[in-house]
Amino acid sequence: MFGFRGGEELAVVARKRAYLKEAQTRWPSLTRIDATTIRNQKQLVTMIRERCSLSSERAEADVREWAEGKRF
Repeated sequence: MFGFRGGEELAVVARKRAYLKEAQTRWPSLTRIDATTIRNQKQLVTMIRERCSLSSERAEADVREWAEGKRF
């Protein structure tokens, strides 16, 4: 999700970096190392649920709201 693959265009890398900064602002407990291990939205929900002590429903809603309109 936030990880970078070799050969990506600069615009894609810049977009992912911006998304990572947004996510870290929204969820301060999300570290850069954590973020690089997250491959999909489900993994992000799980991490946010655990780190922020949220219910599954609340974490899913938060992540869905945050991810709306974003291209990964």
